[in-house]
Parts: sequence; C-alpha cells; structure tokens
Amino acid sequence: MELKINELDPKIFHEIVLNWFESHGRKTLPWQFDKTPYRVWVSEIMLQQTQVATVIPYFQRFMATFPDVESLAQAEEDAVLHLWTGLGYYSRARNLQRSAREIVARFSGIFPDNLADLTSLPGIGRSTAGAIAAIAFENKTPILDGNVKRVLVRLLGITAWPGEKNTEMVLWASAEKFMPDTRCGAYTQAMMDLGATVCVRGTPKCGACPLQNYCVAFQQGIAASLPKKKPAKKIPARALTLLVIQNANQVLLEKRPQTGVWAGLWSMPEMPAATSSAEIKTFCLERFNYRVSDIKFGTAFRHTFSHYHLDITPAFIILARRPAKIMEDGQQIWYNLEQPNSVGLPAPVKNLLKNLLRDIA
Repeated sequence: MELKINELDPKIFHEIVLNWFESHGRKTLPWQFDKTPYRVWVSEIMLQQTQVATVIPYFQRFMATFPDVESLAQAEEDAVLHLWTGLGYYSRARNLQRSAREIVARFSGIFPDNLADLTSLPGIGRSTAGAIAAIAFENKTPILDGNVKRVLVRLLGITAWPGEKNTEMVLWASAEKFMPDTRCGAYTQAMMDLGATVCVRGTPKCGACPLQNYCVAFQQGIAASLPKKKPAKKIPARALTLLVIQNANQVLLEKRPQTGVWAGLWSMPEMPAATSSAEIKTFCLERFNYRVSDIKFGTAFRHTFSHYHLDITPAFIILARRPAKIMEDGQQIWYNLEQPNSVGLPAPVKNLLKNLLRDIA
C-alpha cells in the first residue's frame, strides 16, 4: 500500500528527519561553533544562493575582521565590500551592514529574536528570519529556502513551478505543519542538510533518503524531474568597454554609484561598447587630463547576472606620460596591483586586475 503525504503524521516526519540528522547531518560547519545570533545571521545571508563550500572561507575571514554586530556597524563600507569580493550579490553585504547599524540603533546591539523584528531589517526575508529564529533562538519558525523547498516539492509530488503564488502557499503550509515544537534548530539544519546532500538538484540520492517511503515523487518515478523549472525567459545582453588605465603598477578605479549594478564597488571607468580609439583618447583627455599614446583592445568576455548578460571589452590604455598628480578624491583611486587596496571589487574587475598582476610579475 502506498503511503500518501496526508497520512504522514508530522511527529513521525520530524522524528525521521531528526534521527537522520543525528547520523548524517553536518555538524562541523564554522558557524555551528561558538554559535551566536550574529554568526548564524551572517552565515544565513552568505548562504543565500551560494554553496556552503564557497561560503566557508568568506565566513571565516569576515568573522576574523568583524566578530560582532558592533564592529560591523562601525566599519567602513569599503572594508565590508572588500571581504565580500568574489561572493557576489553585493546588495547582501550592504544590507548586512545596514542591518547591523539598525540593530545597534534600534535594539541597543541586542539581536532581535522574533520574526516581526527580524523581517524589518534590510535583506532579511521570511525564510532567512525563520532560520535565524529557529537556529539561534530555538523558535518554532519554519523556513523555505531552496533546499527545503526541493525536499517538500518532491515529498508532495508538486508538478507546478514552486514559484507560483498558490504553490508557494502550499509549501509554506507544509513547512509549518512539519515543524516540531522542540529541537527547532536541529530540525531546521536537518532539512537544509537533507536537501543539500541527499535530495539534491538533478538526480536525487533517493536510496539514501529517510523519507523515501513517504515521497510521492519517488513513488511515481518523477523525483529527478522536480522541482519544475521556472518558465524559460530570454535573458537580454548588454555590452560596455572598460578602460584599463595604468600608471606603472597601478590601475585607475572609480567608485560606482550607490544604486544600480555593482553599487558601491570600485571598477574601471567605462564607455559604451564599440567605442573607438579616438573616442577613448578624447575621453581620457577631457575627463582626467591624460594624454594617451596607445590603446590595445583585449578579448571580450561575458559576465552573467541573474537578469542579463554583460559583454565586457577591456581597453588597455598606455599613457603618453605618467600623471604628475595621483588622483585621490574619494571617488577615484590608483589601485596598487602589488599591494592591493582594501576595497570591494566586482568579480570581472578582480579577474582583470589579477591578470594584470600576473603579466607584470
């Protein structure tokens, strides 16, 4: 006889999950030691759309520099973005610091423990707030991150795209239904681990799953095809030219506006795609009073954001003479390739600078 989800007692469900966690769950992640609400919060923000293996070294460096909410609140934005460089989705870092400052100002530095206060902070949505409240404070607050969503979609045999409003409501109701009254932190971590290590994307490891007998998708042989992907949408492409202006072992960088792509990060000056050498020379003379002797265009490469592709052509600029005065007005700096400045860099810019350093080494 096939077992259906509505026959599964929530108590049996979380007992199965917690028993599995005792034997197979991850218990040595760096944020699981010296656990504080602050450490849990930072880890949850870093883990948004990012793999655990990628996050671990970033988390460790971040904690070494900003061990508590007060130190993060008082830090310079550039210092925070510098430690975030390469982790992507930089709005997370800016919201993290904004939240730290609000926690100090609104809550006297005491981390809030309830959903209402947590979700009032920048960058903390319902699922992230639920994870913080459950793991840090043992509150009965369900989550619905990507891993948990995948487990529930397969368990319930949901064939609709989980991003649809009605489907998401069903998933939240199920997450609440199965949430235990006690050991909320362990259960929350267990569900995330189950999704990350067993009920994985693509081909799930159903043979190792403790919920196999209760899983509708497994019973119907459709586990590998779920969750259903978001309806395809063509991603547009944009293009630009980055001006790599060198002064010996230094490269000119500009601080980007606080809104828009790469907000608050440091990047090379940019011009439209297919800009000519003559246009670049005029731009450098009028903007910086730099005379250009030669320009070499590098190979274009593509950087993909969640909502569009960006095709970047680097233009390597040789100056007719070294600038007599180095610009240091707060919005423009000379970035030292051999002794890097502690500033936040977009991934494509960071890679360009690495390649330049390799060339001069």
